[in-house]
Amino acid sequence: MKRIVVTGAGGLLGFHASAHLHAANCAARFRDATAPFELLRLDRAGFETDATLQAALTGADIVLHFAGVNRGDPAEVEAANPAIAQRLVTACQAVAATPHVVYANSVHAAGDTPYGRGKAAAARILASSDCGFTDLVLPHIFGEGARPFYNNVTATLIDRVLKDITPDITPDGRVNLLHAGAAVDIAIDAALAGRTGQEFPAGRAMSVPDLYARLLVFHDGYVANIYPALTDDFDVALFNTYRAATYPDSWPRPLKMNTDSRGTLFEAVKGGGGQTFLSTTHPGITRGDHFHLSKVERFLVVQGEAVIRMRRVLDGTVQNYHVTGDAPAPVDMPTLYTHSIENVGSGQLLTLFWTHDLFDPQHPDTFADKVLS
Repeated sequence: MKRIVVTGAGGLLGFHASAHLHAANCAARFRDATAPFELLRLDRAGFETDATLQAALTGADIVLHFAGVNRGDPAEVEAANPAIAQRLVTACQAVAATPHVVYANSVHAAGDTPYGRGKAAAARILASSDCGFTDLVLPHIFGEGARPFYNNVTATLIDRVLKDITPDITPDGRVNLLHAGAAVDIAIDAALAGRTGQEFPAGRAMSVPDLYARLLVFHDGYVANIYPALTDDFDVALFNTYRAATYPDSWPRPLKMNTDSRGTLFEAVKGGGGQTFLSTTHPGITRGDHFHLSKVERFLVVQGEAVIRMRRVLDGTVQNYHVTGDAPAPVDMPTLYTHSIENVGSGQLLTLFWTHDLFDPQHPDTFADKVLS
Protein backbone atom coordinates (compact mmCIF):
# COMPACT_ATOMS: atom_id res chain seq x y z
CA MET A 1 0.00 0.00 0.00
CA LYS A 2 1.37 3.40 -1.03
CA ARG A 3 1.04 6.24 1.45
CA ILE A 4 0.07 9.28 -0.65
CA VAL A 5 -0.20 12.81 0.72
CA VAL A 6 -2.26 15.30 -1.29
CA THR A 7 -1.58 18.92 -0.39
CA GLY A 8 -4.10 21.57 -1.31
CA ALA A 9 -6.75 18.85 -0.93
CA GLY A 10 -9.51 21.44 -0.75
CA GLY A 11 -8.62 22.90 -4.14
CA LEU A 12 -9.57 21.81 -7.63
CA LEU A 13 -6.58 19.54 -8.37
CA GLY A 14 -6.46 18.30 -4.79
CA PHE A 15 -10.09 17.24 -4.88
CA HIS A 16 -9.79 15.49 -8.24
CA ALA A 17 -6.61 13.68 -7.16
CA SER A 18 -8.23 12.54 -3.94
CA ALA A 19 -11.32 11.35 -5.82
CA HIS A 20 -9.26 9.37 -8.35
CA LEU A 21 -7.20 7.71 -5.61
CA HIS A 22 -10.38 6.97 -3.67
CA ALA A 23 -11.87 5.45 -6.84
CA ALA A 24 -8.91 3.08 -7.11
CA ASN A 25 -9.39 2.05 -3.49
CA CYS A 26 -13.14 1.53 -4.02
CA ALA A 27 -12.49 -0.63 -7.08
CA ALA A 28 -10.04 -2.80 -5.12
CA ARG A 29 -12.39 -3.25 -2.17
CA PHE A 30 -15.22 -4.22 -4.55
CA ARG A 31 -12.97 -7.07 -5.75
CA ASP A 32 -12.17 -7.99 -2.11
CA ALA A 33 -8.59 -6.89 -2.76
CA THR A 34 -6.38 -4.68 -0.61
CA ALA A 35 -6.79 -0.96 -1.27
CA PRO A 36 -3.62 0.23 -3.05
CA PHE A 37 -3.41 3.65 -1.44
CA GLU A 38 -3.42 5.18 2.01
CA LEU A 39 -4.72 8.67 1.29
CA LEU A 40 -3.88 11.63 3.50
CA ARG A 41 -5.45 14.94 2.51
CA LEU A 42 -3.83 18.17 3.68
CA ASP A 43 -5.66 21.48 3.34
CA ARG A 44 -4.42 24.90 4.39
CA ALA A 45 -4.77 24.01 8.08
CA GLY A 46 -2.48 21.03 7.58
CA PHE A 47 0.47 23.37 7.01
CA GLU A 48 -0.18 25.50 10.07
CA THR A 49 1.50 23.27 12.65
CA ASP A 50 4.72 21.29 12.42
CA ALA A 51 3.17 18.32 14.21
CA THR A 52 0.29 17.95 11.73
CA LEU A 53 2.49 18.32 8.67
CA GLN A 54 5.22 16.03 9.94
CA ALA A 55 2.72 13.35 11.00
CA ALA A 56 1.23 13.29 7.50
CA LEU A 57 4.65 13.04 5.83
CA THR A 58 6.03 10.33 8.10
CA GLY A 59 6.44 7.25 5.94
CA ALA A 60 5.00 8.98 2.88
CA ASP A 61 5.80 7.36 -0.46
CA ILE A 62 4.32 10.08 -2.65
CA VAL A 63 3.37 13.72 -2.24
CA LEU A 64 1.08 15.30 -4.82
CA HIS A 65 1.86 18.92 -4.08
CA PHE A 66 -1.07 21.01 -5.25
CA ALA A 67 -1.12 23.56 -2.42
CA GLY A 68 -0.41 27.11 -3.48
CA VAL A 69 -1.49 30.73 -3.62
CA ASN A 70 -2.56 32.45 -6.83
CA ARG A 71 -4.59 35.40 -5.56
CA GLY A 72 -3.81 38.36 -3.33
CA ASP A 73 -1.22 41.08 -2.93
CA PRO A 74 1.46 40.57 -5.63
CA ALA A 75 4.33 40.52 -3.14
CA GLU A 76 2.52 37.99 -0.97
CA VAL A 77 1.67 35.79 -3.95
CA GLU A 78 5.31 35.77 -5.06
CA ALA A 79 6.54 34.85 -1.59
CA ALA A 80 3.84 32.35 -0.64
CA ASN A 81 4.51 29.49 -3.04
CA PRO A 82 8.26 29.24 -2.31
CA ALA A 83 7.47 29.44 1.41
CA ILE A 84 5.00 26.55 1.14
CA ALA A 85 7.51 24.49 -0.84
CA GLN A 86 10.25 25.16 1.73
CA ARG A 87 7.91 24.21 4.55
CA LEU A 88 7.18 20.91 2.81
CA VAL A 89 10.87 20.16 2.28
CA THR A 90 11.76 21.06 5.87
CA ALA A 91 9.01 18.82 7.23
CA CYS A 92 10.22 15.91 5.09
CA GLN A 93 13.74 16.39 6.41
CA ALA A 94 12.48 16.48 10.00
CA VAL A 95 10.94 13.01 9.71
CA ALA A 96 13.58 11.60 7.30
CA ALA A 97 10.98 11.16 4.57
CA THR A 98 12.02 11.10 0.91
CA PRO A 99 8.75 10.72 -1.00
CA HIS A 100 8.41 11.25 -4.71
CA VAL A 101 7.00 14.77 -5.05
CA VAL A 102 4.88 15.80 -8.02
CA TYR A 103 4.48 19.56 -8.15
CA ALA A 104 1.58 21.25 -9.90
CA ASN A 105 3.56 23.98 -11.62
CA SER A 106 2.17 26.36 -14.21
CA VAL A 107 3.05 27.56 -17.69
CA HIS A 108 3.08 31.01 -16.06
CA ALA A 109 6.33 30.03 -14.32
CA ALA A 110 8.11 31.00 -17.52
CA GLY A 111 6.75 34.55 -17.30
CA ASP A 112 8.06 37.55 -15.38
CA THR A 113 5.08 38.07 -13.05
CA PRO A 114 4.86 37.77 -9.27
CA TYR A 115 2.88 34.56 -9.60
CA GLY A 116 5.18 33.13 -12.26
CA ARG A 117 8.36 33.98 -10.36
CA GLY A 118 6.92 32.44 -7.20
CA LYS A 119 5.94 29.21 -8.95
CA ALA A 120 9.39 28.94 -10.55
CA ALA A 121 11.14 29.53 -7.23
CA ALA A 122 9.01 26.85 -5.55
CA ALA A 123 9.99 24.35 -8.25
CA ARG A 124 13.69 25.09 -7.66
CA ILE A 125 13.31 24.50 -3.91
CA LEU A 126 11.58 21.16 -4.45
CA ALA A 127 14.08 20.08 -7.10
CA SER A 128 16.99 20.71 -4.71
CA SER A 129 15.59 18.41 -2.00
CA ASP A 130 16.47 14.75 -1.46
CA CYS A 131 13.04 13.69 -2.77
CA GLY A 132 12.31 12.38 -6.23
CA PHE A 133 10.75 15.25 -8.13
CA THR A 134 8.43 15.69 -11.08
CA ASP A 135 7.84 19.25 -12.21
CA LEU A 136 4.42 19.06 -13.85
CA VAL A 137 4.01 22.25 -15.87
CA LEU A 138 0.28 22.57 -16.40
CA PRO A 139 -1.76 24.64 -18.86
CA HIS A 140 -5.19 26.12 -17.96
CA ILE A 141 -6.98 23.62 -15.73
CA PHE A 142 -10.76 23.25 -15.67
CA GLY A 143 -13.09 20.76 -14.05
CA GLU A 144 -15.96 19.97 -11.73
CA GLY A 145 -15.78 22.02 -8.53
CA ALA A 146 -13.76 24.94 -9.93
CA ARG A 147 -14.57 28.32 -8.44
CA PRO A 148 -15.72 31.11 -10.77
CA PHE A 149 -13.79 34.38 -10.60
CA TYR A 150 -10.85 32.55 -9.04
CA ASN A 151 -8.21 32.17 -11.71
CA ASN A 152 -10.41 29.84 -13.77
CA VAL A 153 -11.88 31.29 -16.93
CA THR A 154 -13.96 28.18 -17.70
CA ALA A 155 -15.74 28.28 -14.33
CA THR A 156 -16.33 32.01 -14.71
CA LEU A 157 -17.87 31.61 -18.17
CA ILE A 158 -20.08 28.76 -16.93
CA ASP A 159 -21.29 30.95 -14.09
CA ARG A 160 -22.20 33.72 -16.54
CA VAL A 161 -23.98 31.28 -18.88
CA LEU A 162 -26.09 29.81 -16.08
CA LYS A 163 -27.03 33.28 -14.83
CA ASP A 164 -27.78 34.55 -18.35
CA ILE A 165 -25.23 37.33 -18.02
CA THR A 166 -23.09 38.24 -21.03
CA PRO A 167 -19.44 38.26 -19.89
CA ASP A 168 -16.74 40.67 -20.94
CA ILE A 169 -14.47 38.65 -23.21
CA THR A 170 -11.19 39.71 -24.77
CA PRO A 171 -11.68 38.90 -28.48
CA ASP A 172 -8.13 37.66 -28.99
CA GLY A 173 -7.89 35.80 -25.67
CA ARG A 174 -6.71 32.19 -25.91
CA VAL A 175 -6.56 29.26 -23.51
CA ASN A 176 -4.97 25.83 -23.54
CA LEU A 177 -7.39 23.66 -21.58
CA LEU A 178 -6.70 20.45 -19.65
CA HIS A 179 -9.31 18.74 -17.49
CA ALA A 180 -8.34 18.36 -13.83
CA GLY A 181 -9.05 14.63 -13.98
CA ALA A 182 -6.59 14.17 -16.84
CA ALA A 183 -4.00 16.30 -15.04
CA VAL A 184 -4.15 14.30 -11.81
CA ASP A 185 -4.00 10.99 -13.69
CA ILE A 186 -0.73 12.20 -15.23
CA ALA A 187 0.52 13.28 -11.80
CA ILE A 188 -0.37 9.94 -10.18
CA ASP A 189 1.18 7.96 -13.05
CA ALA A 190 4.38 10.01 -12.86
CA ALA A 191 4.67 9.41 -9.13
CA LEU A 192 4.00 5.68 -9.33
CA ALA A 193 6.48 5.30 -12.20
CA GLY A 194 9.08 7.47 -10.47
CA ARG A 195 9.46 9.77 -13.45
CA THR A 196 11.59 12.83 -12.74
CA GLY A 197 12.19 16.12 -14.47
CA GLN A 198 9.77 18.43 -16.23
CA GLU A 199 6.61 17.26 -17.96
CA PHE A 200 4.35 19.41 -20.10
CA PRO A 201 0.89 17.84 -20.47
CA ALA A 202 -0.88 18.95 -23.63
CA GLY A 203 -4.20 20.73 -23.50
CA ARG A 204 -6.87 21.72 -26.01
CA ALA A 205 -6.06 25.11 -27.50
CA MET A 206 -8.95 27.41 -28.35
CA SER A 207 -9.97 31.03 -28.19
CA VAL A 208 -11.96 32.30 -25.23
CA PRO A 209 -14.83 33.36 -27.55
CA ASP A 210 -14.93 29.80 -28.94
CA LEU A 211 -14.99 28.37 -25.41
CA TYR A 212 -17.88 30.65 -24.50
CA ALA A 213 -19.75 29.71 -27.68
CA ARG A 214 -19.32 26.00 -26.93
CA LEU A 215 -20.68 26.45 -23.41
CA LEU A 216 -23.67 28.36 -24.79
CA VAL A 217 -24.43 25.47 -27.15
CA PHE A 218 -24.30 23.05 -24.22
CA HIS A 219 -26.58 25.25 -22.16
CA ASP A 220 -29.17 26.04 -24.82
CA GLY A 221 -29.55 22.36 -25.64
CA TYR A 222 -29.53 21.12 -22.05
CA VAL A 223 -32.30 23.43 -20.86
CA ALA A 224 -34.33 22.09 -23.81
CA ASN A 225 -33.62 18.51 -22.63
CA ILE A 226 -31.16 17.85 -25.47
CA TYR A 227 -27.68 16.43 -24.84
CA PRO A 228 -24.80 17.47 -27.08
CA ALA A 229 -22.81 14.98 -29.11
CA LEU A 230 -20.55 13.28 -26.57
CA THR A 231 -18.07 11.42 -28.75
CA ASP A 232 -15.02 13.56 -27.90
CA ASP A 233 -13.45 13.05 -24.45
CA PHE A 234 -12.73 16.78 -24.18
CA ASP A 235 -16.38 17.65 -24.83
CA VAL A 236 -17.48 15.09 -22.24
CA ALA A 237 -15.16 16.64 -19.65
CA LEU A 238 -16.28 20.17 -20.50
CA PHE A 239 -19.95 19.17 -20.47
CA ASN A 240 -19.53 17.44 -17.11
CA THR A 241 -17.87 20.59 -15.76
CA TYR A 242 -20.83 22.65 -16.97
CA ARG A 243 -23.32 20.13 -15.52
CA ALA A 244 -21.62 20.15 -12.12
CA ALA A 245 -22.38 23.85 -11.74
CA THR A 246 -26.14 23.16 -12.02
CA TYR A 247 -26.20 21.25 -8.70
CA PRO A 248 -27.90 21.08 -6.34
CA ASP A 249 -30.65 23.61 -7.04
CA SER A 250 -31.57 22.90 -10.68
CA TRP A 251 -32.86 19.37 -10.07
CA PRO A 252 -35.20 17.53 -10.58
CA ARG A 253 -36.24 19.08 -13.91
CA PRO A 254 -39.92 18.79 -14.89
CA LEU A 255 -40.66 17.40 -18.34
CA LYS A 256 -43.34 18.56 -20.74
CA MET A 257 -46.33 16.23 -20.41
CA ASN A 258 -48.44 15.65 -23.54
CA THR A 259 -51.74 14.31 -22.19
CA ASP A 260 -54.97 13.43 -23.99
CA SER A 261 -57.73 10.83 -23.74
CA ARG A 262 -55.28 8.04 -24.58
CA GLY A 263 -52.86 8.86 -21.75
CA THR A 264 -49.60 10.76 -21.46
CA LEU A 265 -46.48 10.96 -23.60
CA PHE A 266 -43.21 12.68 -22.70
CA GLU A 267 -39.65 12.78 -24.03
CA ALA A 268 -37.30 11.14 -21.55
CA VAL A 269 -33.96 11.97 -23.17
CA LYS A 270 -32.82 13.42 -26.49
CA GLY A 271 -29.41 13.43 -28.17
CA GLY A 272 -26.10 12.29 -26.79
CA GLY A 273 -26.14 8.76 -28.22
CA GLY A 274 -25.56 6.18 -25.52
CA GLN A 275 -27.61 3.49 -23.88
CA THR A 276 -31.08 3.36 -22.28
CA PHE A 277 -32.34 0.67 -19.93
CA LEU A 278 -35.20 0.12 -17.46
CA SER A 279 -35.25 -1.49 -14.05
CA THR A 280 -37.84 -2.48 -11.48
CA THR A 281 -37.04 -2.12 -7.80
CA HIS A 282 -38.94 -3.66 -4.90
CA PRO A 283 -40.20 -1.50 -2.01
CA GLY A 284 -37.47 -0.59 0.47
CA ILE A 285 -34.63 -1.58 -1.87
CA THR A 286 -31.80 0.76 -2.86
CA ARG A 287 -29.87 0.67 -6.12
CA GLY A 288 -26.63 2.42 -7.03
CA ASP A 289 -24.31 3.48 -4.21
CA HIS A 290 -21.52 4.21 -6.68
CA PHE A 291 -19.91 7.11 -8.52
CA HIS A 292 -18.42 7.82 -11.93
CA LEU A 293 -15.39 9.81 -13.07
CA SER A 294 -16.68 10.72 -16.52
CA LYS A 295 -19.98 8.95 -17.27
CA VAL A 296 -23.03 11.13 -18.02
CA GLU A 297 -26.07 9.47 -16.48
CA ARG A 298 -29.79 10.20 -16.08
CA PHE A 299 -32.31 8.71 -13.62
CA LEU A 300 -36.00 9.06 -14.50
CA VAL A 301 -38.71 7.45 -12.37
CA VAL A 302 -41.73 6.60 -14.54
CA GLN A 303 -43.73 4.60 -11.98
CA GLY A 304 -43.68 4.59 -8.21
CA GLU A 305 -42.00 6.83 -5.67
CA ALA A 306 -38.31 7.16 -4.88
CA VAL A 307 -35.62 9.17 -3.17
CA ILE A 308 -32.48 9.83 -5.19
CA ARG A 309 -29.53 10.62 -2.97
CA MET A 310 -26.13 11.96 -3.91
CA ARG A 311 -23.02 12.93 -1.99
CA ARG A 312 -19.85 14.51 -3.29
CA VAL A 313 -17.00 12.00 -3.08
CA LEU A 314 -15.10 12.28 0.22
CA ASP A 315 -17.67 14.75 1.57
CA GLY A 316 -20.41 14.19 4.13
CA THR A 317 -23.30 16.33 2.84
CA VAL A 318 -26.11 14.32 1.23
CA GLN A 319 -28.58 15.82 -1.24
CA ASN A 320 -32.05 14.23 -1.37
CA TYR A 321 -34.37 14.44 -4.37
CA HIS A 322 -37.91 13.07 -4.00
CA VAL A 323 -39.31 11.93 -7.36
CA THR A 324 -42.46 10.16 -8.51
CA GLY A 325 -43.81 8.58 -11.66
CA ASP A 326 -46.93 10.71 -11.31
CA ALA A 327 -44.87 13.74 -12.37
CA PRO A 328 -41.78 12.40 -14.16
CA ALA A 329 -38.78 14.67 -13.64
CA PRO A 330 -35.23 13.48 -14.34
CA VAL A 331 -32.23 13.88 -12.08
CA ASP A 332 -28.87 13.68 -13.85
CA MET A 333 -25.98 12.30 -11.86
CA PRO A 334 -23.00 14.65 -11.62
CA THR A 335 -19.58 13.08 -11.96
CA LEU A 336 -17.59 12.63 -8.73
CA TYR A 337 -20.82 12.29 -6.73
CA THR A 338 -21.76 8.91 -5.32
CA HIS A 339 -25.48 8.33 -5.82
CA SER A 340 -28.34 5.94 -5.12
CA ILE A 341 -32.06 5.50 -5.68
CA GLU A 342 -34.38 3.97 -3.04
CA ASN A 343 -37.94 2.78 -3.58
CA VAL A 344 -39.86 4.55 -0.79
CA GLY A 345 -43.30 3.68 -2.15
CA SER A 346 -45.57 0.71 -1.49
CA GLY A 347 -45.41 -0.76 -5.00
CA GLN A 348 -42.85 -1.55 -7.67
CA LEU A 349 -40.54 1.26 -8.77
CA LEU A 350 -39.92 1.54 -12.52
CA THR A 351 -36.92 3.66 -13.46
CA LEU A 352 -35.42 4.60 -16.81
CA PHE A 353 -31.65 4.94 -16.79
CA TRP A 354 -29.64 6.55 -19.59
CA THR A 355 -25.87 6.90 -20.05
CA HIS A 356 -23.94 8.61 -22.82
CA ASP A 357 -21.78 5.58 -23.62
CA LEU A 358 -22.23 1.84 -23.96
CA PHE A 359 -21.35 -0.13 -20.86
CA ASP A 360 -17.87 -1.63 -21.08
CA PRO A 361 -17.32 -4.32 -18.41
CA GLN A 362 -13.55 -3.96 -18.85
CA HIS A 363 -13.74 -0.21 -18.12
CA PRO A 364 -17.03 0.32 -16.27
CA ASP A 365 -16.19 3.74 -14.75
CA THR A 366 -18.30 2.66 -11.76
CA PHE A 367 -16.90 2.74 -8.22
CA ALA A 368 -18.85 1.30 -5.29
CA ASP A 369 -19.18 3.86 -2.49
CA LYS A 370 -22.25 4.02 -0.23
CA VAL A 371 -24.02 7.39 -0.13
CA LEU A 372 -25.19 6.82 3.45
CA SER A 373 -22.42 5.56 5.72
